[in-house]
Order: sequence, then C-alpha cells, then structure tokens
Amino acid sequence: MSNPLSIDTVVFTVLGYPMSYLELAGTVLYLLSVWLITRRNVLTWPVGIASVLLYLLLFYQIRLYADTLEQLYYLAASVYGWWFWSRTRQQDRTISDVGFSPRRSLVVWLAVTAVLSVTLGVAMTRVHIWLPGVFPEAASYPYLDALTTVMSLVAMWLLARTHTESWAYWIVVDAIGIWLYWVKDVRFISLLYVVLLALAVKGLVDWMRAGRGAPGPASA
Repeated sequence: MSNPLSIDTVVFTVLGYPMSYLELAGTVLYLLSVWLITRRNVLTWPVGIASVLLYLLLFYQIRLYADTLEQLYYLAASVYGWWFWSRTRQQDRTISDVGFSPRRSLVVWLAVTAVLSVTLGVAMTRVHIWLPGVFPEAASYPYLDALTTVMSLVAMWLLARTHTESWAYWIVVDAIGIWLYWVKDVRFISLLYVVLLALAVKGLVDWMRAGRGAPGPASA
C-alpha cells in the first residue's frame, strides 16, 4: 500500500503537475485554517497545526530545510495562539477582543520588520558565497524573499495576539507572492496566493468591523 505521507504518492495530475496526497491535504487544511481565522474561530489553530505538520513533512522530503525550520516556528506560534485564544473564546468558539495595536507598537513592529528584512536580504545575497556547497547559485530576488519571510513571521505572531494589523502584513505578503511565484514559474502556488490574498482582505475587513479599529488586548 502506498504511503499517503510520501510526496511520491500522487492523487492526480494537473497540467503535468503531480499533486501528492501530502500537498493536497496540507493545502486544503491551510486554506480552511485561514478562512477560520478570518471568522475569529479558535478552531483555526488545531486545523492550522495539522496543516503545518503536513507541510513540514513535505518540505523536509523535498529538502527545503529552511522552509522546514520555518514550519517549526509556525507550529510553536500556532500552539501559543490556540492557548491565547482559548482564554477569551465565546460559546460559538469565536473571539471578540480584536483590534489594532497602539501606534507606538505599530511603529516598533514596522521598524523590526524593516531591520530584519534588510539584514536577511543582505545575508541572502551572500549565502551562495558563504555556503557554496549548500547554495550553489545566487538567490533569486533576495530582498523580496527576505521581506516576505520576515513579514510572515511577524504576521503570524500578531495573529496569535489578535492584532488586526496582521492582515495588512498578509495582504502585502500575498500580493508579492502572486507576482514572485508567477515569474519563478511555480504558477500553482501563485494561483493559491490569489485565494490567500482574497481571504486576507476579507480578514482585514471582518476584524476591523469586529474591533472597530480600537486598540487590541495587548500592545505586543
């Protein structure tokens, strides 16, 4: 019997692209978790954890070790978000205490994002020189890639802390991702990011309505 957790176990092929059970299940669960989080439903976290674990296996098998390590961060943030949201959930499993961070915190997060993005971008322009055995060629779009990576990490933390500005982060990440993955000819992922962008816009609108732009429950 084929192993459903192997990337070699293909469920169907679309335009020559082999879709494994692992990637399909991870993607479906990921989209479901994003939809749930736009609804402020605490079930987003266990669903998201399942998706993260599947993507972790996927990236490990295709030897994208940096992405594998990134999934470990998402796993930890998801566990924390599940615990944090569970403290304030209502009877219908939703949370109501959402809102923007105070202005000072917003400035701090933007500064942190900028500094880390530039630092990581500089590192990515040189990583093929420092570690030629691991990275034999120069990175593509190192600064854009660094920016979306850092913004994703920050956005995940802000979501866990129920801060509405996290959706603005995701909108930027998804918009860049649509273009970046399209020009890099991984167009299935590019189309996936179109869906994620629509969900991010929905999340921002819904959370702004729920919080009415008021400061969130914490400043960080």
